[in-house]
Amino acid sequence: MQLATKSQKYNQVKKLKLKSKTYKALLVSFKDWLDILGYSKGIIKYSPIFLREFFYWLEQNGHTNITTITRKDITDYYQYLKQRPNENYGGALSNPSLNGHISTLKRFNEYLKKHNAKSLSIHLRFERTDKLNETDILTQYEIKELFKATDYTSPSRKFRLRDKAILVVLYSCGLRRNEAVNLNLNDVLFDKERIVVRKTKNNRERYVPINPYNLRILEDYIYDARPEFYKANQSEALFVNSQGGRLGGMSFKLRLRIIIKAANDSGITEKRITPHKLRHSIATHLLEQGVAIEAVSQFLGHTSLESTQVYTHLIKQEL
Repeated sequence: MQLATKSQKYNQVKKLKLKSKTYKALLVSFKDWLDILGYSKGIIKYSPIFLREFFYWLEQNGHTNITTITRKDITDYYQYLKQRPNENYGGALSNPSLNGHISTLKRFNEYLKKHNAKSLSIHLRFERTDKLNETDILTQYEIKELFKATDYTSPSRKFRLRDKAILVVLYSCGLRRNEAVNLNLNDVLFDKERIVVRKTKNNRERYVPINPYNLRILEDYIYDARPEFYKANQSEALFVNSQGGRLGGMSFKLRLRIIIKAANDSGITEKRITPHKLRHSIATHLLEQGVAIEAVSQFLGHTSLESTQVYTHLIKQEL
């Protein structure tokens, strides 16, 4: 049986027809608000789809205006989601899908507050998503091998230095791929040994510490390699491509594949490393070294300790 794609799955929700002009207007305004605040493309695309299902459920249950929604209504809606069948894969909605609905409701609540509207009473807790296992985490030895491999990723020194700098922001700084893509030159604060992450998943700017060793890697890239890229001086992006534009997310993924190939290690290759697995790895390594979970949570930019506790669960499994 052929499974539906993610887009096909959500297209079914998009077909839900709303009657309320208020709800229709809110959907458009909410999406524009997410876009203006710089949320990721995924959030801008799928949050309004989740919100449409919420509005549709409200209409089916007699609510034509958000001012009549109570805390019990929110709870009842969530119970409906937990029991609603997954039309494409069978069974119930997965925990990540449920968490997507919760996140959307909380973002919509922030939208209402910012627009001086009556906010919702949301007391929903995120579901556990303990998907991590040992194949999602690189050992510290494997991380060192990746850094060594950047000496062989290209005949051109500018690409090798850029590859090493990419590893610094994805692993040493624990940035999400989209956060790394949106870094600018002035986001690297050499004097303060910090990196400013402005375009974050939850739209909360944070400062990430970076040690002198990794700063030197970024310094080598910025001052020795980056100027050699075509029209690099005309871009504010930290990572630039061969045409002088901002290096895209897919390019980060492709360069990581090249680094992995250069490492020539079957153990590393079998782990199917992605940029996000580097983030998983640094989080695990920090906790293994005794860094407080609160500090790791802040380092990663998590909005809740529950997201960070997944890594402590993994460490216990390994022990």
